[in-house]
Amino acid sequence: MSRFLILALACFSAQAFAAGDADSGKLKSQTCAACHGPDGNSPAGPDFPRLAGQYYDYLLKALRDYKSGARKNPIMSGQVGGLNPQDMADLAAFYSRQKGSLHVIR
Repeated sequence: MSRFLILALACFSAQAFAAGDADSGKLKSQTCAACHGPDGNSPAGPDFPRLAGQYYDYLLKALRDYKSGARKNPIMSGQVGGLNPQDMADLAAFYSRQKGSLHVIR
């Protein structure tokens, strides 16, 4: 019984630490807004993906992959260079909670 309790507490604690804070993410998103728009609905065209409404896990993985070099993009690799794990979690939380737009760029 006690092993189960310790395991459950460890999992809960790790999950709580890993969770991002959308309010903090909004404050940290000002650099991102230049290309991705203030709410993640990129007005800049198809070269700048819309982040709004994407899954939290997808956004977090993308940021981690840019930072590690597993995903290649010179602009994004430079942008994430100074982000720590909590910054990335906060940004993912913010953008995943935004409402995505579905307009077509012609």
